[in-house]
Amino acid sequence: MTVLVFLDPAYDDGKVVDASQPQLMATDLGATRGDGIFESLLAVGGTPRKEQAHLARLASSAAALDLVVPDAAAWSRAIRTGLREFAAAEPDEDSAVVKLLATRGVEGAGRATAWVQVAPVPASTVAQREAGLKVLFLERGYDSTVAQRAPWLLMGAKTLSYAVNMAAVRYARAHGADDVIFTSSDGKVLEGPTSTVLLAYDRDGQKTLLTPQLESGILAGTSQSALFAAAKEQGWELGYGPLEPHDLLEADAVWLISSIRLLAPVLSLDGQELRTSPSLTAELTELVDRFV
Repeated sequence: MTVLVFLDPAYDDGKVVDASQPQLMATDLGATRGDGIFESLLAVGGTPRKEQAHLARLASSAAALDLVVPDAAAWSRAIRTGLREFAAAEPDEDSAVVKLLATRGVEGAGRATAWVQVAPVPASTVAQREAGLKVLFLERGYDSTVAQRAPWLLMGAKTLSYAVNMAAVRYARAHGADDVIFTSSDGKVLEGPTSTVLLAYDRDGQKTLLTPQLESGILAGTSQSALFAAAKEQGWELGYGPLEPHDLLEADAVWLISSIRLLAPVLSLDGQELRTSPSLTAELTELVDRFV
C-alpha cells in the first residue's frame, strides 16, 4: 500500500489522501516540466533514518531552484503522519520508503505542491543489496568542472528531472548489467544514477575509504556522509577523489551506496570482474545498519 500526505496549511500534520485516486493537477509544473525536487529516505520500525540530513538537502535543492517549499517542521509532521498511516495499513512491514516531493505547483498559481509518499521497500532493491551489482561506465557528457561554470545545470540539486538517469539504468539492463557509474568527459568518476560511489583499499593494516569529490558536480550523498563519519570513528582513513576508472579497477572493493538500497557491492565494471571483500562489506554494512 502507498500512503500520500499532502502538506496543506489547513492541516498542521498534513492531509492524508487516497493514493488510488488522481491527486496531482495535469497543469502542475512538476508533471509538465519536471520542475521540482525530491528526497528518498528509509524508515525502519516507524522511524525515518537521517531525517535532518535529507531535510537539509531538500532545502538546499529548493534554494538552487529558487523554489519556496514548506519548512522542515512541516515536513517532519507530514512524515510522521504518513508513517503512522502506513504502519496501520501494513503492520507486517518493518521498513518503508519515504519520499518527499515538491513541485513549483500548478502553472500560474505561484505556490508549490508538496507531499510525502510512503510505500514498501521493493523486493528487487533488497535483492541487489544482497547479491551485488554488475555495473557499466557511461559518460555523462559533461566535464568535471561544469558545475562550477554553469550552476544553472543544477548538478548538485536533487531534482525531479530524472529522465536521463532512468534512461541510463534501462540501457544498463538492456546490456546485461544492473546499474551505472557515470564518468565525466575528462575521465573522472562521478556517481550512479541513484547512488554514490565508494571504494576501499586495505593495505598494510590501514583501511581507506574513498569517494569522488563533490566539486565534480555530483549530488552530496547523505548515506556516504553518515558512513564516512562512522568509519572515521573506527579508524578508517577517508579520501575524496578525484577518481578515475582505473582507481575502481585497482581497489580492494567497490560499492554503490544510497538511502534505500544501502550498501551494494559492485561485482564487475564493463564486464571486468572486480575484487570484492566480504570482510570489508560486512564491516561497513554493520556501520550502515547502525548509523545510516
